[in-house]
Amino acid sequence: MSTEENTSTSVSYTRLVADDDVEDFDDAAKVDETNSTNGVGASYSEAVEASGFGKFHALLLIVCGWANMSDAVEILSVSFLLPDASVDMNISSVEKGLLTSIIFVGMLVGGYLWGSLADVRGRRQILIYSLSCNAFFGAASSVCQNFWLFLFMRFLSGVGVGGSIPVIFSYFGEFQPNNHRGKMISALSTFWMAGNILTAGLAWAIIPREHLGYHNPDGFSYESWRIFVAVCCIPAASSVLTFLLMPESPKFLLEQGNEEKSLDIMKKIYSWNHKGVKASDYPIDYLVPSSKDKQHTADGRKMTLRVQFGALFMATKQLFKRPLTGITIAMLVIIFNLSFGYYGLFMWFPELFKRVENGGSACSYFNESAVTNSTVPSDRIYVDGFFTSLSNLPGNLLTIFLMDKLSRKFLITSSMIVSGISVFFIWFLKTRIQVLIMSCVFGAISVITWNTLNVVGVELYPTSCRSTALGVQSVFNRMGAILGNLMFGILIDLNCSVPMILIAVLLAVGGFTALTLPNTSKKELK
Repeated sequence: MSTEENTSTSVSYTRLVADDDVEDFDDAAKVDETNSTNGVGASYSEAVEASGFGKFHALLLIVCGWANMSDAVEILSVSFLLPDASVDMNISSVEKGLLTSIIFVGMLVGGYLWGSLADVRGRRQILIYSLSCNAFFGAASSVCQNFWLFLFMRFLSGVGVGGSIPVIFSYFGEFQPNNHRGKMISALSTFWMAGNILTAGLAWAIIPREHLGYHNPDGFSYESWRIFVAVCCIPAASSVLTFLLMPESPKFLLEQGNEEKSLDIMKKIYSWNHKGVKASDYPIDYLVPSSKDKQHTADGRKMTLRVQFGALFMATKQLFKRPLTGITIAMLVIIFNLSFGYYGLFMWFPELFKRVENGGSACSYFNESAVTNSTVPSDRIYVDGFFTSLSNLPGNLLTIFLMDKLSRKFLITSSMIVSGISVFFIWFLKTRIQVLIMSCVFGAISVITWNTLNVVGVELYPTSCRSTALGVQSVFNRMGAILGNLMFGILIDLNCSVPMILIAVLLAVGGFTALTLPNTSKKELK
């Protein structure tokens, strides 16, 4: 868009303060009236549109996408290190279950804690803290020789992961113009798939190469799987450096009453997106806060730590008040059911591969000694994991293409129901190739739901409680993952039909629940 076009359309961004706002917020109204005599004013949404869409948003996608990848790497790495770590650290079956679940426990804690603080302290600051937590404790776990210390470090790493996931989407979404937001958040979600592929590729390249590590049965050891753990921390550590160079969310700054700094960021985005245009050419002279922005500013300026935690509680309480009550309950049901089914099944695909390799079906009884004496190539699990991760690509591309063409709730409903139906086919699997194909199909379909929920979660809530909402949703996400894994592990050898039917039903229920959500396509952020 040229400078002339921006100038000619600047009038469309003008917005005067409504009479009712003047009555409710006298002091803020006086400032707005003064500004209105000196230039063009606009709401936040109009200011975002005026900033254009271009190079800055591409950079933002890369920065936030890389951080999203780092979270995926940290989560998935456990499934690849477990076979070798269980031997080197002499881990029992119960301890294996603890190691698989502990990162979700950490994410459960971190999701609420960091997500809520982001609505009080700022998106960028909390992202830096949570990603640092992820990187530091993840790297520290690689040198732990004692299992319980290793487990504790993985828990703390999970606290960091649980914080960055919900905040990344709040931060990213608040920079997006209305007509690009759905597609851009879908694009951000695809980086999770890229993180899965990166993890599988790193595991394939590092863990089977035992000569890379050092093993001392009587002292300090640093095996190849430990090198893999350390390498997996690099994305999170590098993300911290990139966010140090990024601005705070202008939407958050506006709600904190810092209109001037918010406007300065908008001007810089404008100059980035328009080649040869100066920030001073930005067609907006001042921002007009909405009534909600003003109320939040009046209540939230220069809060003490005690008041900040009070605000955190109030933001959580707001989620369960009208008009957000039904939305919040529906979102929590959908996310819990999806996480229960997805992680309850997806994390067990390697187990199913082992079962069918020994001549049985996916639901046949598992004999540990049969696997120990098998001749399955040591790197096959990494090859299968790589292709399973790669299978998410079609679902991600389809989501990007359809996100702004179909309603969000239709995508959630259809993908969850189809995912539930696909679970029943597992009963008929007899070979490793069949299990691999089914894992790819399930992954490709379910990723559509995940990506759409990432968009809807940002759009359904106002800025004052958006990160808190995503944090609470993250808690239910982790609860579903923990319970799904525990349930599957307990029942798979007792009665395989029970977890399969339960997962299928929960996915279908979640899909139908999505029909109660409002349509948010291309609507202005609250």
